[in-house]
Amino acid sequence: MTARSAAPAPTRPSARRRAVLAGLLPGLLAATLLTAPPAASAPAAAPAGPVAQSPGARTAVPGGCGQLFDDFAYTSSTDPALRSRGWTVRTGAGGPGVSGNTWSAANVDFPGSGAARTMRLRAQTDGTGAGTVNAEVYQQRKFFEGTYASRVRFTDAPISGADGDPVVQTLFTITPLDFPNDPAYGEADFEYLPNGGWGATRPTLFTTTYETYQNDPWKADNVSTTIPGSLDGWHDLVLQVDSGHVRYYLDGRLVADHTGHVYPETPMSLNANLWFIDLASHTGGVSRYEQEVDYVYYADREVLAPTDVTARVAGLRTAGTSHTDTVRAGTCTPTTPPVSPPATPTPTPSPTASTPAPRPTPTPSATPVPTVAPNPPAAPLCDRLRSWTRHRLYWPGATITHADHVWRATRATRRTVPGTSTAWQDLGRCSTS
Repeated sequence: MTARSAAPAPTRPSARRRAVLAGLLPGLLAATLLTAPPAASAPAAAPAGPVAQSPGARTAVPGGCGQLFDDFAYTSSTDPALRSRGWTVRTGAGGPGVSGNTWSAANVDFPGSGAARTMRLRAQTDGTGAGTVNAEVYQQRKFFEGTYASRVRFTDAPISGADGDPVVQTLFTITPLDFPNDPAYGEADFEYLPNGGWGATRPTLFTTTYETYQNDPWKADNVSTTIPGSLDGWHDLVLQVDSGHVRYYLDGRLVADHTGHVYPETPMSLNANLWFIDLASHTGGVSRYEQEVDYVYYADREVLAPTDVTARVAGLRTAGTSHTDTVRAGTCTPTTPPVSPPATPTPTPSPTASTPAPRPTPTPSATPVPTVAPNPPAAPLCDRLRSWTRHRLYWPGATITHADHVWRATRATRRTVPGTSTAWQDLGRCSTS
């Protein structure tokens, strides 16, 4: 993989950031579906057995403030339950992508039956802006620190038509940009480009964390890591946002760890979309592409290793839970992991070709409790987080340092000095070295 601190190639539009803003204003323009739904496909088998965790990977940290799990057991993109559970299917015009493209709810469906359904996104183009139709689905803006996870099927070839279009298949979090170089902006991306693009000439996964950007002239402040190679098929994606680190995992392997000023500071929405960068390489008639999402999971203010995510999701499915959402915007004091039904113990699933074995829970030993308390964990480094600034607007959940302490905003605040108001929660001291 290749680490980059500069913005992606100039051909990469800031458009996806405009896309989310446009997506929050549905109904701008009706879009036309150019194709009938293709045949449903089932998740491919994953490698048997647990995936070894990479050195330096963050393990689970107990405690949490709720969880979101959605197995996408919906009948269609117009299913009332989809919207009532916080999802929006984007429609209308706007970026990202080519000028004149649109977004259609008809390009989102849920093939399969019962608990075996997936969410499928489709996009097609005939080589013109007007003939380019994309897909996007997004959640509410209430997610911040914690663990994000999903199982996604990326595809290398179109389901019909000529291949070669620079298509982007994604799962990402994002904060709207209120003005150019808005410091409150944040974004963390998994973006798979099966036909290359943004300087890549072969299939490549981009993992990118944004501090901010400006649209005209295009200038981005981000850190990006690329993972070259085909990812055709089903893959487990895990994103940890915790203690100044944004960690990206692919199939249990840590592939990127972004730190410093790009660390998110405000609540974000959770999104998936499928779109085209440009049409320069298009040939022939209509080309149609797709990606699928098996589930999404989020543990609020709880750090879970990939194997722990697998066990958590397996437990929810064993309990017959297709959806749960106990995540609430605002303050929360992390205590214990969220409790999932049923009340009776959930059986540990056996390793299968699609479910890695969860880690066994160690049995407490009879070792006496030491009379001397162990050394407390080291305080977080102050320079891992941004210092408080008087004129900056902080949203609930924003974490900063001030007077050698770490503080979290409990509500939207500006000019309020940490320690003088309940607008800031004191999380304890931080270390300067």
